[in-house]
Amino acid sequence: MMQQQALKIDGDRLWDSLMEMAKIGATEKGGCCRLALTDLDRAARDLFVAWCREAGCTISVDQMGNIFARRTGVEPGLPPVLAGSHLDTQPTGGRFDGVYGVLTGLEVIRTLNDHNIQTQHSVEAVCWTNEEGSRFAPAMVASGVFAGVYELDYGLARVDGDGRTMGEELQRIGYAGSEAMGRPLHAYFEAHIEQGPILVEEGIDIGVVTDAQGQRWYELELTGTESHAGPTPMDRRQDALLGAARVISLVNEVGLAYAPVACATVGMIESHPNSRNVIPGRVFLTIDIRHPEDAVLSQMDQEIRDGVKEISARDNLTGKLEQIFCYAPVPFDRSCVNAVQTSADQCGYRSREIVAGAGHDACFIAQAAPTSMVFIPCVDGISHNETENIKPEWSTAGANVMLNAILDKAGTV
Repeated sequence: MMQQQALKIDGDRLWDSLMEMAKIGATEKGGCCRLALTDLDRAARDLFVAWCREAGCTISVDQMGNIFARRTGVEPGLPPVLAGSHLDTQPTGGRFDGVYGVLTGLEVIRTLNDHNIQTQHSVEAVCWTNEEGSRFAPAMVASGVFAGVYELDYGLARVDGDGRTMGEELQRIGYAGSEAMGRPLHAYFEAHIEQGPILVEEGIDIGVVTDAQGQRWYELELTGTESHAGPTPMDRRQDALLGAARVISLVNEVGLAYAPVACATVGMIESHPNSRNVIPGRVFLTIDIRHPEDAVLSQMDQEIRDGVKEISARDNLTGKLEQIFCYAPVPFDRSCVNAVQTSADQCGYRSREIVAGAGHDACFIAQAAPTSMVFIPCVDGISHNETENIKPEWSTAGANVMLNAILDKAGTV
């Protein structure tokens, strides 16, 4: 048992795979642009599937395009242990967000093959569809359908800015699978870069993720009246962009009021008609709020709703605020958390418990199966940025911890 717990992955092989995958959608600044269900996403999926088949895995794809690469255990009828994340990126994303977790799952399977280790439960590497939500909102929609948070029809009907649905694009790129959504899982683990500065600033190798912050996403449309920028007196205007500026300030103030763990962000804004000499008559913007306590999230929600009403009345605007995405704070399964902690200790890594500030597929899968996450540092805590970076030894450490946590749950014979 001790020998199995001390098992190590091939760090060079994992790093080479990360660098090879990073060529698909590579950007000039060293990042990746691989939006969900584009041709580049298809190329990344094809490469992942080819590698998994080389490792002797059987491949299945469900109706939301989630890819499962299975290394069959000695008792195939038992629910499997899954490890994975996503291959899609932000428009100006990095080389490791998501893909590190997917390829760590594959590296675990490769290592089990190297050592001819048979597990009681099957082990699967998984690639979830559209985790980022940057092309199709909301985020994590396919893992949400798998976990029963969303209906299949809802997921397939998500639409991008050009009017294309997820269902149509899955068909187009050849990843509209036939497997039914959802099935029993014995455990799920997800390795990920922290996407924040705590681990790197504290010199910690491994973040043992105990919980994930709750999140709520909103879309707001403010409507006023378009009019000429010259003849219209300042006190007669219904300027939707001015109202939006006040809302942006409000959102920031709400986030600061519940600091240091709260976050509140306006990430997108579109002004219409977007002409230099026309007072904007309509503005669309997005709001993202996060906190690890649901009661605090509810208070932030109420303050934003009240503020939008007040601003709309003050500036003589019509405000339509719609919540499009919500999940409560997520406590991860204690037995999976303990497996990660024990693995980190036995591998000799410095570790600490940590709360996930970002959304991850694990947050939805935790509603359907025992789940936890493994965090590794990222340089300067930067992510969702082309300069996102990690060190090879960090990727190795996280994968070693994943390997031994999975062995703990999958069992060996």
